[in-house]
Amino acid sequence: MFENILRQDQVIDQLKADITGGALAPSVLFSGPGYSGKGTAALELARVLCCESESNRGSWNCPCSSCVRHRNMVSPDLLLLGRRRFFEECSASSDAFLRHPENAGTRMLFIRSIRKLLARFNGVLWEDDSRLGKVKVQIAVLEEELEDIGTENGKKDLTAKELEKKCEGIVKKAAKLEAEGLGEFVPIAQIRRAAYWSRMAPLGRHKCIIIENAESMQEGAKNSLLKILEEPPPRLSIILTSSRPRSLLPTMLSRLREYRFAKRNVDAEAEVISRIFRENQSFFSIESYLASFLSVNSATLYFVGAFFTASVAAEAVRALRTQRRGIPAVLADLGKFAAPIGEEGGLGRPAENVKSALEKVMGAAEGFETPGLFVRFLQQCSAVLSAWLRSGDADGTNIGAEKTACAGLWLRELKRTMTESDLFNINPFMALERLFEALKTGMT
Repeated sequence: MFENILRQDQVIDQLKADITGGALAPSVLFSGPGYSGKGTAALELARVLCCESESNRGSWNCPCSSCVRHRNMVSPDLLLLGRRRFFEECSASSDAFLRHPENAGTRMLFIRSIRKLLARFNGVLWEDDSRLGKVKVQIAVLEEELEDIGTENGKKDLTAKELEKKCEGIVKKAAKLEAEGLGEFVPIAQIRRAAYWSRMAPLGRHKCIIIENAESMQEGAKNSLLKILEEPPPRLSIILTSSRPRSLLPTMLSRLREYRFAKRNVDAEAEVISRIFRENQSFFSIESYLASFLSVNSATLYFVGAFFTASVAAEAVRALRTQRRGIPAVLADLGKFAAPIGEEGGLGRPAENVKSALEKVMGAAEGFETPGLFVRFLQQCSAVLSAWLRSGDADGTNIGAEKTACAGLWLRELKRTMTESDLFNINPFMALERLFEALKTGMT
């Protein structure tokens, strides 16, 4: 039971005790930092609760039909919602599989990574949603190609080159599906559909709803979920994961039994990378290992974010000079802080106009084509602002209050851009154009 959750002994022992002692609450929250095993533990808990075996209940290799379906991520008694970074996980899992193609574990790792994404397109969650029709073909093709590389019961005979080409194609198609089909937030409509599904009898012993990164639910979705938590149907478990549990409604938290996952130390994370992904090279953390599969890493995005920040500040200064108005000290301070960082990253001095700035940002970030890259860029812009707030004022000016107000403007607009891009599927260039103008106007 929970054999695949590494170096989280304390919380796993508590979970085991509650399960065997019949004390597990119908609704639970797995909280803790990112990459601490919360999502994997949620999937394992669902499998254990749905297991139909009495003698092998909870063992990873349980042969009952329910466990087989859960291991292959095709159980009809499981609903998966919530955002995660699929591209990095799929890429890392593909890499592990291609390095060890004869290993059943790495094959299963890769298949599960793709099906975690496909599970977000369960027809239950997308009923009457026109967007599902646009991606149905992509989903069907991915399922067929997963069959080509094998299942839990065996593998297909492919040459090394054929297998590499097949996996590369699967990852690319999965990335396209993630980019076109998933938003950053869990919509209220999906929670309502999950609520309706939850009141139907399970096909097996039990049924589960897992919501990963539950803090990403829209406010209406949180309120809708609260109604299920208040009166959970029999034979249903609700499992939430979150790295920011205090972002959930207090009324939700009061109805959830919390299990806290600890941040693993460097040695523990190295063990996870070695045992799960069969990678023995030195990486600082699981996050840095997965990020190594991105076409543009976080460090580069930080430089790009600084260049964008400096370019906005420079454009605001030009606008004020055109209007023959004075330049606020806080605006000059922001530009002086961000510009050298952008230069250090090889992006040069702030651009002379909006179009040039956006073209350089898009070029450095490869058009934000990789799923999740645009959100990561916005997060790095926020990191630049946070670093500026912590820095000393240039030329000894006392502008602490002004810096706080300016940073508040940026953080509001960054959050707004993230939300609008998700809800209205705005392409990154248009979103950046609107963000640039809103920030420039706000600072002038």
